[in-house]
Amino acid sequence: MSELKRVERIESTPFQSPSHKNVHGWERVGSLTGGVLMVGKGLRRGGVFGLLQVALGGMAVARGITGHCSAKSLLAKGHQDMSNVRAKIERAGEELSKLKTNAEVATETATVTGNDSLTSPKAGV
Repeated sequence: MSELKRVERIESTPFQSPSHKNVHGWERVGSLTGGVLMVGKGLRRGGVFGLLQVALGGMAVARGITGHCSAKSLLAKGHQDMSNVRAKIERAGEELSKLKTNAEVATETATVTGNDSLTSPKAGV
């Protein structure tokens, strides 16, 4: 008899990245409402400026329907990158403080060619 082949759902294609929802609740409702109003106003107005209003309204409607905003994703990514950089700088500062403390402790008891500490290095070396 014939074998039944299992059909798997394709979540995304190579040309389409999976988008996560980053617009929720009232923000989504506001996008839908504002987008519909802008499309209507743009259609009534006509001309180039009306076309621009229709385009912007369409983008807002699409944002409300899909629940995803690319601009918001870029801003969130930038914020996350800045947080990562801040954390790395703080870790580097802590490491530098530890190194300085270790160097000061090591030079308290050791003398090298007459130098007693890091605060009074030998001139001309």
